[in-house]
Amino acid sequence: MDQNLFSPYRIKGLQLKNRVVMAPMCQYSVTAKDGKPNDWHYVHYLSRAIGGVGLIIMEMTDVEPDGRITDFDLGLWSDEHIPAFARIIDGVHAHGAKIGIQIAHAGRKAEDAARPVAPSEIAYPGSRYREPHALTAGEIERMVRLFGDAVRRAVQAGVDMIELHGAHGYLIHQFHSPLTNKRDDEYGKDLARFGVEVIQAVKKEMPEDMPLFFRISAIEYADGGYDIDHAIRLCKIYRDAGVDVFHVTTGGEGPAGQRKPGNYPGFQVPFARQIKEAVGVPVVAVGMLEDPVLADAVVRNGDADLAAIARGLLRDPHWALNAAVALKQQTTVPKQYQPAYL
Repeated sequence: MDQNLFSPYRIKGLQLKNRVVMAPMCQYSVTAKDGKPNDWHYVHYLSRAIGGVGLIIMEMTDVEPDGRITDFDLGLWSDEHIPAFARIIDGVHAHGAKIGIQIAHAGRKAEDAARPVAPSEIAYPGSRYREPHALTAGEIERMVRLFGDAVRRAVQAGVDMIELHGAHGYLIHQFHSPLTNKRDDEYGKDLARFGVEVIQAVKKEMPEDMPLFFRISAIEYADGGYDIDHAIRLCKIYRDAGVDVFHVTTGGEGPAGQRKPGNYPGFQVPFARQIKEAVGVPVVAVGMLEDPVLADAVVRNGDADLAAIARGLLRDPHWALNAAVALKQQTTVPKQYQPAYL
C-alpha cells in the first residue's frame, strides 16, 4: 500500500487512521492555577479531532506544581486531575482520533517556581529565570516516582500513548546535556541515567501494548552544545530502555550561538531521518510542515513515519481535512460539514 500522509499507521497497540499528529503546544490557559484542563482545552482538542487529526498529543503536562513552565500550565500530580483529562480524552475518541499526553518537568525553566530544580545550579539565561537548586540523589529518586505516578494517572484517564518530554531544555534534557549537567555523581558520569530511570518507571505504569514516545532535541544551538551524534547515542540507550518512537525536534537549551536554527519549512526533517536510520525505530518529524504537500512528502520519502503539525493546527482546526482534500486523499468529513466539501 502506498505510504502517504493519509495512510493508516500502527505502532504496537496504537492504530492511527492517518499520519497527521497534533504536536503538543502549551495553551497557558489554566484559569485556577490548579493544573486541571478546562473548557478551553476541551474545545481546543475536540475541534482538532473533528478536524481529522489522527493523533493528538496534549500539551506539556507536569508531574508537580513547580514543574510547570508557568502556573497556567497543565499538571497530573493528583488523582483529582484525572476526571478533567478523561472528559477530553473520551470526547476526542468519540470523534475518531487517538490522543496521548506529553509528560514533563520544566526543571530550571520553571518561571513561577520559588526555587526551580535542575541537575546543577546553572540558571537558564534571562532575567526571569532563577538559579535552580541542584537535585540530591534522594530528590532524583522522588522525581522519577513523580513521572511514574503522572503516567499512571494518564493511563487511568484513558490515553492511547504517552510522550516524555526530553527536549527543549526541560528537566530530562537538562540531565542528558553536557551544558547543563555538571554533576560528579552517577547522574553526571552517565548523562542518560535519569532519562533511563524515568523511562523504566513510566513503562511499569503503561499497558504492554501502549507505545511510549520520547521528544528529543537532535542538536543544541548554544555554543558548545551537543550535536546529532550525541543525540543518536542517547536515542539508542533510550530505545533499549523502552522508547518506541522518537519525536525529533532541536534546540531549547539556551539562546543560539554561532549555530542558528533554521527558519524554513522542513528544517528539522533531516535530523528525524538521521535518527530513524541510525536507531532503527519510528520517528515523528516536526517543524513548519503545514504545507500539505511537504508533510505528505516527508512520509512518502520515508524521512519520518508521522508528521507533526503545530502552528498550522492553531491557525486551522480542520487542517487535516483540508490537507486531505488538497492531496486528493480519501478522508471522512463529518456530516455536519459535508456541504462545505461538495
